[in-house]
Amino acid sequence: MIVCAGKNETFSFAFPIGVGLIESAINLTRLALLDKPEFLLFIGTAGSYGRYKIFDIIESTIASNIEISFFKGESYTPIDNVIESSGFNVSHETFKNVIVNSSNYICTDFNIAKAYLKHHIEIENMEFYSVVSVAKEFEIPVKGVFAVTNYTNKNAHNDYIKNYSKAKEILINYLKKELKIIK
Repeated sequence: MIVCAGKNETFSFAFPIGVGLIESAINLTRLALLDKPEFLLFIGTAGSYGRYKIFDIIESTIASNIEISFFKGESYTPIDNVIESSGFNVSHETFKNVIVNSSNYICTDFNIAKAYLKHHIEIENMEFYSVVSVAKEFEIPVKGVFAVTNYTNKNAHNDYIKNYSKAKEILINYLKKELKIIK
């Protein structure tokens, strides 16, 4: 089953599950309880902490939920804040597993982005941690495929708006031609 966030990020071939950590967790849990899919493919956009360029395509099975305050030593968490999907058959030859950070907030400070990179976290997407968490709970293999729309800097939102349509087109073409998941 292919899922996406929804609202602005919709695809005719994907089921929208909601924006952010909470909506996506609630709606994906509901979906898993009613009609558990054999696998999940989450598709969407991402902000780059600097290593990936705008319009790059990234695949991942690893998600984190690390807030900026963690890097400043201002918080801690009792949860497992980096999780990985198990059971997804990764057969794509160029697959490099990238850690995708999720938060209900978008990073707009490029200096903070460097802290994420230092911890091998390379992109952010608001929903992926919830998606991987729910998938693990229901033992559903999951993978994410993301198109980079912006860097995590002061222009993040404006660049997202400016680049979204082209990123969506690139992502759809990747799903068709590279992964052969859609027609």
